[in-house]
Amino acid sequence: MEDSLPCLAAACDPSALVNFCTDDSISAASTSDVQDRLSALELRVQQQEDEITVLKAALADVLRRLAISEDHVASARKAAPSKGQPSLREAISMTCITNGSTGSRKTSHGSSVSVARKETLSSAAKSGTEKKKEKPPGQKEKKEESHSNDQSPQTQASPSPQPSSQTLQTHRQTQESKSSAPAKSIKKSLTAEKPHSAWESSDDSRNKLLRVASTSKLISKVAKNADKHKDVIVSQAKMSTREKNSQEGEYIKMFMRGRPITMFIPSDVENYDDIRTELPPEKLKLEWVYGYRGRDCRANVYLLPTGEIVYFIASVVVLFNYEERTQRHYLGHTDCVKCLAVHPDKIRIATGQLAGVDKDGRPLQPHVRVWDSVSLVTLQVIGLGTFERGVGCLDFSKADSGTHLCVIDDSNEHMLTVWDWQRKSKIAEIKTTNEVVLAVEFHPTDANTIITCGKSHIFFWTWSGNSLSRKQGIFGKYEKPKFVQCLAFLGNGDVLTGDSGGIILIWGKTTVESTPGKGPKGVYQISRQIKAHDGSVFTLCQMRNGMLLTGGGKDRKIILWDHDLNPEREIEVPDQYGTIRAVAEGKADQFLVGTSRNFVLRGTFNDGFVVEVQGHTDELWGLASHPFKDLFLTCAQDRQVCMWNSVDHTLEWTRLLDEPGHCADFHPSGAVVAIGTHSGRWFVLDAETRDLVSIHTDGNEQLSVMRYSVDGTSLAVGSHDNFIYLYTVTENGRKYSRHGKCTGHSSYITHLDWSPDNKHIMSNSGDYEILYWDIPNGCKLIRNRSDCKDIDWTTYTCVLGFQVFGVWPEGSDGTDINALVRSHNRKVIAVADDFCKVHLFQYPCSKPKAPSHKYSAHSSHVTNVSFTHSDGHLISTGGKDMSIIQWKLVEKVTLPQNDIVVDIGATKVPVPASENAVQSPAPLAQPFNEMNQNESVTGSSPASLESNLEQSAEASEEQSEEQSEGSSLDPTEPGYEEPSNEMSEEHSESTVTEEQQDSSPVS
Repeated sequence: MEDSLPCLAAACDPSALVNFCTDDSISAASTSDVQDRLSALELRVQQQEDEITVLKAALADVLRRLAISEDHVASARKAAPSKGQPSLREAISMTCITNGSTGSRKTSHGSSVSVARKETLSSAAKSGTEKKKEKPPGQKEKKEESHSNDQSPQTQASPSPQPSSQTLQTHRQTQESKSSAPAKSIKKSLTAEKPHSAWESSDDSRNKLLRVASTSKLISKVAKNADKHKDVIVSQAKMSTREKNSQEGEYIKMFMRGRPITMFIPSDVENYDDIRTELPPEKLKLEWVYGYRGRDCRANVYLLPTGEIVYFIASVVVLFNYEERTQRHYLGHTDCVKCLAVHPDKIRIATGQLAGVDKDGRPLQPHVRVWDSVSLVTLQVIGLGTFERGVGCLDFSKADSGTHLCVIDDSNEHMLTVWDWQRKSKIAEIKTTNEVVLAVEFHPTDANTIITCGKSHIFFWTWSGNSLSRKQGIFGKYEKPKFVQCLAFLGNGDVLTGDSGGIILIWGKTTVESTPGKGPKGVYQISRQIKAHDGSVFTLCQMRNGMLLTGGGKDRKIILWDHDLNPEREIEVPDQYGTIRAVAEGKADQFLVGTSRNFVLRGTFNDGFVVEVQGHTDELWGLASHPFKDLFLTCAQDRQVCMWNSVDHTLEWTRLLDEPGHCADFHPSGAVVAIGTHSGRWFVLDAETRDLVSIHTDGNEQLSVMRYSVDGTSLAVGSHDNFIYLYTVTENGRKYSRHGKCTGHSSYITHLDWSPDNKHIMSNSGDYEILYWDIPNGCKLIRNRSDCKDIDWTTYTCVLGFQVFGVWPEGSDGTDINALVRSHNRKVIAVADDFCKVHLFQYPCSKPKAPSHKYSAHSSHVTNVSFTHSDGHLISTGGKDMSIIQWKLVEKVTLPQNDIVVDIGATKVPVPASENAVQSPAPLAQPFNEMNQNESVTGSSPASLESNLEQSAEASEEQSEEQSEGSSLDPTEPGYEEPSNEMSEEHSESTVTEEQQDSSPVS
């Protein structure tokens, strides 16, 4: 029997795996440097050697133990499943197993491949005797990339095998006959690259190796025909082929696009199966939205009778009271809001959105939502399934008190539809033109006239019943403009148009004898032309007193015109604010201006302008929170660096860099902030004066992460050139000297974190590697990664790791999560995903498919998240939507049974469920029948109460997720459920926010 040991040892010689190592393609995303490739290859070979060493020890140990057990066959047959495993486990130290393999050995039957799994002694033995039993089809999985050549049949026993009385006898016989098996077969099993015909030369040989691998916790690397044991299954049979999780001894493996990711279980986890991941008690409430969408929109700023400015950004419509510095939010939309119209009563508002796609690839249909600006209740959802691509512009009728709504969509034909919005019925529909349509408006006194304008045209539509007839505006002797940009009306019914040539045209209606069947009687003709602006006339605003405001594009002027259209006053918007996109009348002699650089200004002709709202003008990625102040910093592709105050919701300062910023981090002293850019340069700015302190360059590619150590003496810079650059920091963050470079990643760096003692760094890369670095000893790669399993990292921003891998969704392709951050109190994890959602998970999150609270407000991929220093708020940044959203953390309280949870700011008030209404301050009363019944909890015991609370929370989260992602059902159908919880009030901050995601009607 011991003669087989040299054979097995020879088979496990490191040279036997050289071909396997060279088969792996080592890709560098941004460089093809030969030295880097050789370095990565050496790393792979070393990892294989470490693994082979463990396997050799395991084989020798098992052979020795089997020899001893021959004298005690009778007793061992009965006790093998319960007593054999612990003793064998003690003999094998798994702390030296590294993530160097290409994954688990997979065998298939047809096209199915089994999931990697951990085996018990009995299940390993039984695989030899029950190899003819197939695994149920529902538990089979297909591996996407690795092991695609493995085509041999897969046979398994039942999921819960019984201890076999022949277990030890079978393996004793196996050991006596195994020496005849060729060494080559072992190599094939380890590499999992070729069909395993050599394994089938001897059933006894195969059974022996299965036994050896099971006891050494390496069954997934050599086993083919093994049984699942119901007590140790970690893998999820229903998880997609892109992501599988299995427990193999002392580590967990997750598969991302076929690539195995090994995460070692910390020593303080006694039993991985006992870990439970639940919804965190904390929830998020949208508190403030920074930014405004003016760059590519128009006529989207208005003042409401409540004193609030209404505008939109991302999928949020903001109602901002600039005097009280409060915001409320309408969150009914599922994607980018693109246009806005105010009802003649100044209370109801219609907003239109673009089409989108949810995380499962289902389309989110464009539609119009009509809602109440006082209660924030959705009154109607219009056009689901009617509009294409998006809603371009819309307007309420005026002559009939706003009964009707006209909409132009973004399809090629730019369909014009007229709706009785209260009945949600489409009355008329017609194609307008293939050219761009920029505006549509009802005539204020002629209820049957609708006017559209856009590229090289103006159309006057006569609406009669369910038909629309068109008359094209004739420019005649006047020059035809490239674009007719905007519309307005005089008191006498004449139509005003502003065009790209800076001209205002007055169109008057003339009476013409009609010919039967030839259309309407009246025709609009140009009666007057006025040169108003240099460049285009971008917007027209009819004031209450009959005077007119016009906003220019190129000249950035706002001009006040008297009743005879003579210019009376003018003022120029400063260049740093951009060109004018929207003008609206404000209080008294004030007016509001929206600009192309995403500013909302409030101004007068005498006093100039005051900035009320501002934000970034291009994609956002960089975000950092101040270590001890209520400040946070953002940087974006627009080259702006902005410092924000999270309490006052104001901009502290802004600075324009020489190039786009992508990442940032504050020095622990708070004195300086480091900002990485797209070219490899990084800047250090004074956090108070915004003065430039230092400039450095590392490589010539994008920097993806800047991270100071906890004591501020070191700085790590992660780059897209696959390196991490290390700097020694002195003089309170004002002096830097490079002392090392971490080399070993085969793709660009995505995230990194420091250990509390500054001796280690954990890093993630674009190809899903988790590597650890020994900084004091020359920034060396730590090959034995299990040595770092017990490090309590100062921060946790890496998206891959044992404590956080449960945040990944099923079927992820590795790019679904953009950022992750652990709260300072180590209770929760916030995640920014690619599907416009912000998630809140419990920390640690070490089980696959962990539950989370999901929140919608962004309309683009969420690029970053960061907790403020006190964990009181979470900041999230949007990519293409250019928004910054501030969420407040609110913790639910445990209530006596029959109570309803009510959150008021940071305080929690239990309200008896027997009450028939939820009180809320006027005018923000919400109908009680809209209250989510999941919040009313009844039960016969505290335990059942807790269970009901959990179930109701999960149910409401699922419901709100469905609502936030939109429904293709018609609201009139039984299956459609209109979002009912669209209002919340935060009394302590006197800030009222609408949050569709929260299942509580008042919070």
